[in-house]
Amino acid sequence: MTVETAPSEVLRALLSDASLEMTGKDVPALLDAHAGIPPGTRINVTFLESEDLETRREAARTAKALGFVPVPHISARRLRSEAALEELLAALQADGTGESVFVVAGDPSTPHGPYGDAMSVIGSGLLPAYGVRRVSIAGYPEGHPDIDDAELWRALEAKATELARHDLAGDVITQFGFDVDAVIGWIEQVRERGIGLPIRVGVAGPAGIRRLVRYASRFGIGTSAGTARKYGFSLTNLMGTAGPDRFLRELAGRYVPARHGAVRLHFYTFGGLRATSEWLTDFTEGVRR
Repeated sequence: MTVETAPSEVLRALLSDASLEMTGKDVPALLDAHAGIPPGTRINVTFLESEDLETRREAARTAKALGFVPVPHISARRLRSEAALEELLAALQADGTGESVFVVAGDPSTPHGPYGDAMSVIGSGLLPAYGVRRVSIAGYPEGHPDIDDAELWRALEAKATELARHDLAGDVITQFGFDVDAVIGWIEQVRERGIGLPIRVGVAGPAGIRRLVRYASRFGIGTSAGTARKYGFSLTNLMGTAGPDRFLRELAGRYVPARHGAVRLHFYTFGGLRATSEWLTDFTEGVRR
C-alpha cells in the first residue's frame, strides 16, 4: 500500500457504518431521504424538551420500519422520576426500538428529577432490565462549556467501567467540531486511559456557515479564524454553506487504526437529513473512485 493510497483507504473505512441524527419532528424528512441512506444505518433520535414521548417513539419506529437502527436518546436531567425512565424504556422495548440508546446528562443545569447525569441512569441497572444491549455515551474533544476537563475524564472512565459492569456494549459519540488536532489528541488520551470503546467522531453535515457558527457557539466549540479557514469557511463571510470535506480528509490522513482503535463517524444533520445523506453518498462515491 503506497503512501498516496493510504488516506483514501482509511477514509473509506472511516465512512463505513457512519451514523446520522434526527429529531422527533424529522419523520417527514427521514421519509423523504431514506432511499439514499444505506440500510442498517444507525439513526440517533434526540431527546428535545419540546417533543413528547410519543413524538420520539414515532421517530424511532419510523427509523426501524425503514430498515435503520434507531438509537433513542435518554436525557438524564430531563427525567422527572424513576417512573418516567421506566415508562420510556418500556415504550421503546414494546416498539422493538430500545436495544441501542444514547445516554447523556442533558442541558438543564438543575435536574428535573433523580438523575443528575448519564452515570446515574447507567448505574440504575434499569437499562438491561428493559432490553437495552448497547449504550452510547458522550465525548467532548474540545471540552464542555460548563464542566472542567478533569471531571469530564472522570465521568468518561466511570461510565465505561459501569457499562462493562452491566455487561453492556457501548461506544462514545463525540460533540462535533472543526479542529482535527483536538479530535486526534483527545482520541489518543482516551486510549492512554485504557478506554477501548469504539469512538464515533461527531461531524457537522453540510449546512449554512451562519448556522454552523451559531451551533458551535452554543456548544462551546472553538471557531478561531485559523481553524475556520482550515475547515473551509471564513468568519468574516458567513454567507454560503460549508461541508466537512477537508476535515474528513485530514482526519483520515492522521488516523492510525492500530494506535487509535475503532473510529467511525457520526453526522449532525444541521442542514437537514436529505442534504447530509446526499452529501455523504456523493463524497463516499468520490472517495471510491
